[in-house]
Amino acid sequence: MQAYLAGFGLGFSLILAIGAQNAFVLRQGLMRQHVLPVVLTCAISDALLVSLGVAGFGALTARLPWLETVMRWGGAAFLTWYGLRALRSAVAGGAALEAGASAPSLRASLLTCLALTWLNPHVYLDTVVLLGALSAQYGAPLLFGAGAVTASFVFFFALGYGARALAPIFARPRAWRVLDALVGCTMLAIAASLLL
Repeated sequence: MQAYLAGFGLGFSLILAIGAQNAFVLRQGLMRQHVLPVVLTCAISDALLVSLGVAGFGALTARLPWLETVMRWGGAAFLTWYGLRALRSAVAGGAALEAGASAPSLRASLLTCLALTWLNPHVYLDTVVLLGALSAQYGAPLLFGAGAVTASFVFFFALGYGARALAPIFARPRAWRVLDALVGCTMLAIAASLLL
């Protein structure tokens, strides 16, 4: 049980920081668009990455140093594009939380979610490398990994469905402009941190 709780606590603390993936899930939750498929995609992706880390995939990335560079530049390019898109939306304004608002298709939402997850090198560092390495320090690494996976499911479901409580605030276009500006700045900051 100690390994499970340690995995849960560390997994939750790593995922808690606002990042590209979390900002996207928050936005989907606020708009109430494809929330279940999006949170499941994020949680299952994290589960796969944590499982790879616990299984020793971190050792492979240590032996292939070029893999980190490719992931870093690819992730930075994608985050820059997404961040600029969010900033453009913040400047343009006009968005508000409306029941009949047109939504991106399920396919487009899931592709964006997958890109924000799998093209982000921080995700690999947190799940595969860090959690994978720490799991080896416990007598029951599988339980440590199970705790981290549970944390992902709890967090993404809470974020996606908990965002509904903020819906009255986001009925105002100004709130969306602020959120888009914060998301854009966060994405650009993460992209910059990947390159520096």
